[in-house]
Amino acid sequence: MNVLTEKFKEVLLSVLPIVAIVFVLHFTIAPMETSLLLRFVLGALFIVVGLSVFLLGTDIGITPIGSQLGKGVAKSNKVWIVILAGLTLGFFISIAEPDLHILANQIAGVTGGIISNTSILIYVSIGIAVMMTIGLLRIVYNIPLYKLLTGIYFVIFILSLFTSNEFLSMAFDASGATTGALTVPFMLALALGVASLRKGGKASEKDSFGLVAIASSGAIIAVMLMNILGSQGEMTGSLEVDLEGSTSVIQPFLAHLPVISQEIFIALLPILLVFLAYNFFFLKLSKKRLNKVLKGVLYVFIGLVLFLVGVNAGFMEVGSVVGYTVASLDNNFYVLLVAFVLGLVTILAEPAVYVLTHQIENVTNGYVKRKVVLTALSIGVGLAVLLSMIRILVPGLLLWHMILPGYILAIGLMYVVPKMFVGMAFDAGGVASGPMTATFILAFVQGAAEAIEGADVLLDGFGMIAMVAMMPIITLQLLGLIFKLKSGKGGFQPNEE
Repeated sequence: MNVLTEKFKEVLLSVLPIVAIVFVLHFTIAPMETSLLLRFVLGALFIVVGLSVFLLGTDIGITPIGSQLGKGVAKSNKVWIVILAGLTLGFFISIAEPDLHILANQIAGVTGGIISNTSILIYVSIGIAVMMTIGLLRIVYNIPLYKLLTGIYFVIFILSLFTSNEFLSMAFDASGATTGALTVPFMLALALGVASLRKGGKASEKDSFGLVAIASSGAIIAVMLMNILGSQGEMTGSLEVDLEGSTSVIQPFLAHLPVISQEIFIALLPILLVFLAYNFFFLKLSKKRLNKVLKGVLYVFIGLVLFLVGVNAGFMEVGSVVGYTVASLDNNFYVLLVAFVLGLVTILAEPAVYVLTHQIENVTNGYVKRKVVLTALSIGVGLAVLLSMIRILVPGLLLWHMILPGYILAIGLMYVVPKMFVGMAFDAGGVASGPMTATFILAFVQGAAEAIEGADVLLDGFGMIAMVAMMPIITLQLLGLIFKLKSGKGGFQPNEE
């Protein structure tokens, strides 16, 4: 019970800043209907309870499954089993990721169903599976991460030349959305298990970083190929922003509950079946341990359903309304200020960021203080949301105008910063684009895009998650560079392969 209380406090801290900002805006420049505000508060409550139960379930259910399967793959000592496990588990864990479901539903809604949420889920999950397998093989064969990432982003750059601007935004957003609360702990646990396959059997601390970064690039490639191989013509998008909202507070929650329950059940079932089969034939856990894992999976199911019902029935709608209302004001300063503040406070409150900052402090023996990392990440994400809003306000300014120079800088830095920071930095992008970014801020940006004359929700509304995922890569590598310059020749070997 104490663990659940801790999770509850963590999640409450990540949701409260958003709730506070909404109430401040409601009483100042963006008043809302009472029923809409009540639905938002109820949605926030669903999110807090759901995410708390989900995170507890992940700890006692999903992480042990990932760890046991990773160890099982390592014990087999066969590369073909690594490949099979990577493809199977990568696909099923991705298709169950809540952040990806939210993004897929947003894309389907904005495109009027021309791009279905199912096609996004399947394409992205295949991309994740393939790249996760490559990431696991990198650990086995000890391929330097920076070399592999350079090759991957070179392929992405070539594909981007043939990808439409609309799909480019969605592709990079999908990358940020796939590295969520379910995939990250599972992949890290799997990576640690597979690391013992290394020739010489020595699992390095570095091997726990980097898999998430490689896997998430699969989402970018998958959506680009979806566009290149598909027959979609020029598309525009629109978002229905209902400023009045439904007069009923409870009804939207009841409407979403059965649909979401069915979706999550179908998404989680394959992971459970793979684990049960593995346990029956090889693992043979004691009844007590098996029951604990099964209880964890049940918690994940309940938590995910509550979280997604809260998001869809109350939270995101208010995000769109606030974005639309603030962007409709005569002065653009307000929408830019709100965008920056949202980015600033959201990253400070993401639970996974605390894990990452403590990890960096430990690895650098306290030399790089977590407060410094937290400040750098916070400013970086604030600027990412601000730049996304500027892109909507300035006609002709496209996502690749920001993403291309950003990733050229990020890839260039890989060759000069301590290698430990490379994996951390690329994984940090996934940590930064967490549940609050994928829900409220995405809806806020899209609502603003609908209100601003000359902006297109499909072209301009997507791409914000991509910016949020990119900025920590740059800020953390810059911190790594500062660390390298200050530490000189002492202790830490920055260019160790």
